[in-house]
Amino acid sequence: MQQGPEEKLVAEAVERFRQAMTDPDSEVLASLASDDLEYVHSSGTVRDKQGFIDEFMKRWTNFSKVDILNQTIKISGDNAIVRHRLVADANNPGYPSKVDIIILMVWRKEGVQWKMLARQAAKIPE
Repeated sequence: MQQGPEEKLVAEAVERFRQAMTDPDSEVLASLASDDLEYVHSSGTVRDKQGFIDEFMKRWTNFSKVDILNQTIKISGDNAIVRHRLVADANNPGYPSKVDIIILMVWRKEGVQWKMLARQAAKIPE
């Protein structure tokens, strides 16, 4: 599928986030997240922007590898709807070492930068 310039910018932001998931950097995470962020795990845990940053910096979620598959991006005004499958290797005590979930994200254009406004993870339906 051909991507326009805004879809490419959103894809680049998602890629920066994917990299920050395995190599966390608080400045990068903060720059990607809207101040209004709602970050929801497949377990139902909800985090705000600071909780999202802490999630990776404190290694509450600790990924050694993250792959994004079958990503789609749809622009709607100043919003972008991103869907994909996330397959990852994790080092989280008490949780499976392999993560395979689906993700829905909403990114909002704030000024000239795309920022994550919402993210919802879900288990893959059987």
